[in-house]
Amino acid sequence: MSGQKEREKRRDQRLAEEAEVSTSDRRTRLLQMAAGAVFLVVVVIVVVIVVNSSSSDSGGDAENVSEVATVDKLLDGIPQEGLVLGKASAPVELIEFGDLQCPVCKEYSEEILPDVIESQVKSGEAKIDFRNFTIISSESIPAGAAAIAAGRQGRGWNYIELFYRNQGEERSGYVTDAFMTSIAKGAGVKDIAKWNKERKQKKTTEEVEATFEEAKKFGFDGTPSFAIQGPGTNGVELPGTLQSPGEFEEAIEEAS
Repeated sequence: MSGQKEREKRRDQRLAEEAEVSTSDRRTRLLQMAAGAVFLVVVVIVVVIVVNSSSSDSGGDAENVSEVATVDKLLDGIPQEGLVLGKASAPVELIEFGDLQCPVCKEYSEEILPDVIESQVKSGEAKIDFRNFTIISSESIPAGAAAIAAGRQGRGWNYIELFYRNQGEERSGYVTDAFMTSIAKGAGVKDIAKWNKERKQKKTTEEVEATFEEAKKFGFDGTPSFAIQGPGTNGVELPGTLQSPGEFEEAIEEAS
């Protein structure tokens, strides 16, 4: 009997140890599962934040053209001829060589040039002539041609300003027919069929290429680049790097 009791004692002890190990393993598995679930939740949250952030900031959305009213207000009442903004009689001409895909051009369009437009352009002291300098990629060429075609209907600067404010990531493929058409409609181009035909014409593309070569002759290698001419200049002059509304206003005053 003593041998049997000893065996039963060892068996009970072994069962107790196995039960304890099983409980510990189960607890470990549960903790691992919980940690995994928390990790997955965190990953999902991060992905949602990134997706929402990129979708709201990336631009280039043909279905969501914004700031039409802002552009209309900025340009309201200012004459336009082709891609020239301002009165034809304005004594000073500020020439901007830009690329519609250029993020720095976008910054100038939104942060610097509006002050110049609202002061010296609206007052008739100066006019601004936008010329395509398509250095970003081949997508910039149809974008520039579309601006020229809009200019033939008196909405060139509306097109340029609205394009910049809805600009996507450069070289990302966002410059599609659908995107450019949405910009044209938002810019107030009345005859979209005519605009659509003219932007694809050879002469329009050749105009883009001509201003590209003109910028190269001036020695420009980046956008935006500026030239200026007026009664106070010796023909067309290069004012150097202008980085604030005050510097533009001073350059225009000196050229007057």
